[in-house]
Amino acid sequence: MEFINIIDYIGTFAFAISGIRLAAAKNFDWFGAYVVGFVTAVGGGTLRDVMLDVTPFWMEQASYVVITGLALVFVLIFRKYVVRLDNTFFIFDAVGIALFTVVGVEKSIAAGYPVWVNVIMGTITGAAGGMFRDIFINEVPLIFRKDIYAMACLAGGLVYYFCLWLNLPTIAVQVSAAIAVFLIRVLSVHFKISLPSLKSIDQDRQA
Repeated sequence: MEFINIIDYIGTFAFAISGIRLAAAKNFDWFGAYVVGFVTAVGGGTLRDVMLDVTPFWMEQASYVVITGLALVFVLIFRKYVVRLDNTFFIFDAVGIALFTVVGVEKSIAAGYPVWVNVIMGTITGAAGGMFRDIFINEVPLIFRKDIYAMACLAGGLVYYFCLWLNLPTIAVQVSAAIAVFLIRVLSVHFKISLPSLKSIDQDRQA
């Protein structure tokens, strides 16, 4: 098994847990929680594959359905810790977007697209699953808030190509890009760094 496939499976597991965790906090039943977890795990990659005009990855391998099921079992077994601790969602979500960004860049490269498309596909793969998750649980998606979320994925794509420019080994490139996304996401939340809000004219007048 290639290292990128391991990254993909770990990202699927982490992202599925982030979705199931939020569904559990909203008192979804087991099936509803599984659906949210599955959509979270495959949503970004599905959108990427549709845009790249290829068959969505999870339709060719049952492993993603199984991994989501394992994520549900994990949450059921350790729900006392996973559901009650606020930082569990954040950790699994950060891991998910970090790993999926790398997967998205790699799959776009394999499809023969230019650098700028590959970076965008990495961002979509990393961030879109969380957007679908938040819509399913009736929350404003993180990608549309002030949080450094999609921008972390974008930065990770740029780090990927910077590492390629440095002629680093493939695994080092993949790991470096994933770590960059994770650290940017974590540090931006820790230090409360966010993008400025776009205010309307009426809000400016009230200010």
